[in-house]
Amino acid sequence: MTRRRLTPSQEDYLKSLYKLGGALEAVGTSQVAERMGVSPAAATEMLTKLAAQGLVAHDRYRGATLTREGRAVALEMLRHHRLLEVYLARKLGYRWDEVHDEAELLEHVISERLEQRMFDLLGQPEVDCHGDPIPSLSGEVPTVRYRSLLEARSGERLKVRRVSDDDSGRLRALDRLGLRLGVEIEVLAESEYEGPIEARVSGRRRRIPIGVAKGVFVG
Repeated sequence: MTRRRLTPSQEDYLKSLYKLGGALEAVGTSQVAERMGVSPAAATEMLTKLAAQGLVAHDRYRGATLTREGRAVALEMLRHHRLLEVYLARKLGYRWDEVHDEAELLEHVISERLEQRMFDLLGQPEVDCHGDPIPSLSGEVPTVRYRSLLEARSGERLKVRRVSDDDSGRLRALDRLGLRLGVEIEVLAESEYEGPIEARVSGRRRRIPIGVAKGVFVG
């Protein structure tokens, strides 16, 4: 895929729009501003610039959606990011709570040649180290959906399929509890009155706080 000349900030906006659902429905400017950590006025200004380049369809009242070309850029950035996370974790020994920030920096500068070599070296992975799907070169993304651990019922035996990567502290807590990808969980008791979930994780009894469990997806 040939990359347009965009700034890292512009690429981040496109990726954020995709994550917020901009390929399917309009995303409000306030949502974009909150995710990017900027003021609504700054978000509006950037979305207007991206619209002028044909990457976003933007209406100040209805919100913004990605155009076909904008979606392609967003998915390219997402592919770079998730491949980098796998590479950093598997080959350089980074913990899964450390890879996100490094990948955020590197995703904007790696070449397509390096991307392909990493992909092949890693055995052509389909998901990153948090279980998120890696977009294909053609922009295809699997739509497998898993339940939150909060929805699991007592007596169920499940496996961890994906974890949220938006909080490094929660990732460290998951690690301490042994809740990594592919690990088996037996739910012993559901949460009551916001209390922890009782579960057996890889054969060991654990109490999983609600704030931690909401970032775990099982199947």
